[in-house]
Amino acid sequence: MFRFTLIFLHLFATSILAADDPARTCRVLFLSAPENAPEKMHLFDGSETLEVELARMSFSPVYEIRMEAEWLALLSSEPPRSEAGRPAPLPENTPLVRLESAVLDFYLIVTPDGRPDHPPLKLQVIRVDGEGFGRGKMLWYNLTDYKVGGQLGKRKLLLGGRSRKVVDAPADDIEEYRVSLYFQSPGSDSAEPLCETAWSHDPRSRTVFFVIQPQGAMIPRIIGIPDFRGVEE
Repeated sequence: MFRFTLIFLHLFATSILAADDPARTCRVLFLSAPENAPEKMHLFDGSETLEVELARMSFSPVYEIRMEAEWLALLSSEPPRSEAGRPAPLPENTPLVRLESAVLDFYLIVTPDGRPDHPPLKLQVIRVDGEGFGRGKMLWYNLTDYKVGGQLGKRKLLLGGRSRKVVDAPADDIEEYRVSLYFQSPGSDSAEPLCETAWSHDPRSRTVFFVIQPQGAMIPRIIGIPDFRGVEE
């Protein structure tokens, strides 16, 4: 009986420690995907692989990533294996991104990369944890050289080129709010109108806004994507 009690206490303590172990999660988004782009690919961390959705206008499901992973690669098929069953060297020009050990929750952003002698896809990690990015707030991520600014409901936005910023909730309840944004081209001293409209706010969701420049476009474009996962304030 005494031995059984010790075993039970050991298992109970182990289960508590396991429940407290940090989890690392991500969601995937394929921005500016061409029409012939695949809808799914394999995410490989040097040891394990999982098939992920390359979502276009919404985030993918939540995927769990190994805490030990130091980098991520995107492959069109299962990673090659050597005769011993270990992963073989990755194919040339495989899209790859470093992953810092402190990052526990992130978005993996996939974009086409048209530069010569580079992988066809570019991967970027956008960290979510530790950024104060709670429910109702906005994360702005500028992937262009343009400056973007203006009014977002009761908040002001001033976003430099190639920068990111967390902005507090633009409204209080589930309601519409006025949006008036301008952009400024690199080297220009004047701002030009970008959009004058109304957007919907939901305090239960955090929202990520990307500023992109579609191929052939003369002005930037804004894409907003909500993330309704439970988020600590």
